[in-house]
Amino acid sequence: MESTYAARYAGWRTDPERFWAEAARSIDWIAPYERVFDPQRGPFGSWFPGGRLNTAANCLDRHVAKGAGERIALIWDSAMEGRVTRHTYRELRDRVAKFAGALAARGVAKGDRVVIYMPMVPEAAIAMLACARLGAVHSVVFGGFAAPELASRIDGAKPKLIVAASCGLEPGRVVDYTPILDAALGRASHRPDGCLIFQRPAAPAALVAGRDEDYLQAEAEAAPHDPVPVAATDPLYILYTSGTTGRPKGIVRDNGGHAVALAASIPLIYDAHPGEGAASDVMWTASDVGWVVGHSYIVYAPLLAGVTSVMYEGKPVGTPDAGAFWRVCAAHGVKTLFTAPTALRAIKQQDPDGKLLKAHDLSRLEALFLAGERCDPPTAEWIAALLGKPVIDNWWQTETGWPITARFRGLGLTPFKPGSGGRACPGYDVQALDAEGGAMTPGEVGALAIKLPLPPGCAPTLWQDDEGYRRAYLDAFPGWYRTGDAGMVDADGDVWVMGRTDDIINVAGHRLSTGAMEEVLAAHRDVAECAVIARHDPVKGEVPLGLVVLKSGVDRDEAAIAGELVALVRERIGPVAAFKTAIVVPRLPKTRSGKILRATMKQMANGTAPVVPPTIEDVSVLDQIATRLAGQG
Repeated sequence: MESTYAARYAGWRTDPERFWAEAARSIDWIAPYERVFDPQRGPFGSWFPGGRLNTAANCLDRHVAKGAGERIALIWDSAMEGRVTRHTYRELRDRVAKFAGALAARGVAKGDRVVIYMPMVPEAAIAMLACARLGAVHSVVFGGFAAPELASRIDGAKPKLIVAASCGLEPGRVVDYTPILDAALGRASHRPDGCLIFQRPAAPAALVAGRDEDYLQAEAEAAPHDPVPVAATDPLYILYTSGTTGRPKGIVRDNGGHAVALAASIPLIYDAHPGEGAASDVMWTASDVGWVVGHSYIVYAPLLAGVTSVMYEGKPVGTPDAGAFWRVCAAHGVKTLFTAPTALRAIKQQDPDGKLLKAHDLSRLEALFLAGERCDPPTAEWIAALLGKPVIDNWWQTETGWPITARFRGLGLTPFKPGSGGRACPGYDVQALDAEGGAMTPGEVGALAIKLPLPPGCAPTLWQDDEGYRRAYLDAFPGWYRTGDAGMVDADGDVWVMGRTDDIINVAGHRLSTGAMEEVLAAHRDVAECAVIARHDPVKGEVPLGLVVLKSGVDRDEAAIAGELVALVRERIGPVAAFKTAIVVPRLPKTRSGKILRATMKQMANGTAPVVPPTIEDVSVLDQIATRLAGQG
């Protein structure tokens, strides 16, 4: 059908308050809001101030009350354990209510924080929703992070309790979580009251007396807890984006705006809908609950909309092969699959002709959604041809919580332009700006920015750091939110994201700070200075490359030092960083003011002619860098 996108977007532009008031009707409010948006409330304005609701009740209780209790809410498919479990809305509500009771019995109340350090198991989602039921604020930490990363988040959130698992499962290995938790608590200044440990059969943990309790036992013994009303402007969760030392950046999500935006996004962007009674469309977001995509589209948005969500514990390849994704889609009747381009590149590397794909019945799969990083056009075209179904790239950030751009299946789809993230969602006015904040002409690359106010669902501030939010996002272009991405908007309104403008590296869809990695390298006893840049990788999209200058007088084997640096990053940030290469160089190229020319080195490492700024201090340094890069292939 012809897309009705233009009319819908124009409707938002004409009367944004009416647009969001209509969207808010899909949410059950305990008390009505006073205004749709109040620019004077909160540090930077507030959505739905005065309104009261409970996010967990909107995800679960209201669907049960409307007769959909036997509808499947969550399907857990674990390739690692080789089993599948299904949880109806009623069953999930009951478990969440009891785990909320367990948290409350241990002193967790409205406004308290709970850190969740768990792998891809249903109990992670249950813990998140239980916090929401109490009005407590959860902070989920990706299970691949090492002790220093976990410690920084403990000190940032200052949780009343920590909910963790005994282990995570990876192909060919078991990752013990409790030693990491022990080390993190040893490093952290904050001391939680206790820990609830979900024991997995693969590696049960020895519980620390006086600190640890068994998750399932605590849940079983608890009395169910009713939903606690919270203000629309109260925080739902904190999600930290980067940082191993100092004060990490905690993205805050509010309750009201988040619920409205995410519920609206499911029919609009994904064209997913609950059926009558137990019937429902099935969504599968192949991410991790530790990332924003998992928060939004494994847990909250599907349940707010009343559809069925798949949670997958496994990999796109190796569990057992490159047909894993297609097996899951066929087994559960998935209508929309949402994954990162890096997963597709891994599948393409193993199964370029799609033989494993063709072995599965994908008749119920209607569309493939991509996000986490820009999908290169060859990969988008390859999978579109194999599937014969729409491939829909979309662009968004941890800060926004839901897509900035998309192609809108619910409106009939905008045209397929491989390499583009689609058009701006209603609520977002996206422009490419020049250095002075002026709008670029269509097709010209600039700094991508969003006109204020940001729509509901976006982060209203940083956790206990309003000024940090202002500096990071608002000061560069007054009246605009700085995304930190560079790109262009073409004549049709399609947005093209070309890369980051800051020091965030995108490894397999995971945004990681190169600055954090540099801190680790600089901590090595032999390193004088260093730089971490992004190098193109055919599977992960980008991987970090470390360039280090040794201290004067160091006379050790360079390969040994490089190996120690790789191990150090793995220890302090975790395997998720994919840091595997460190190169010793004589000097780093700098401007006369001392700024390291990371962009120039990145161009060299990726085989493109470097742009050499006129302010370079010594151009001969680039020849030295080129020689060392060539030596590493």
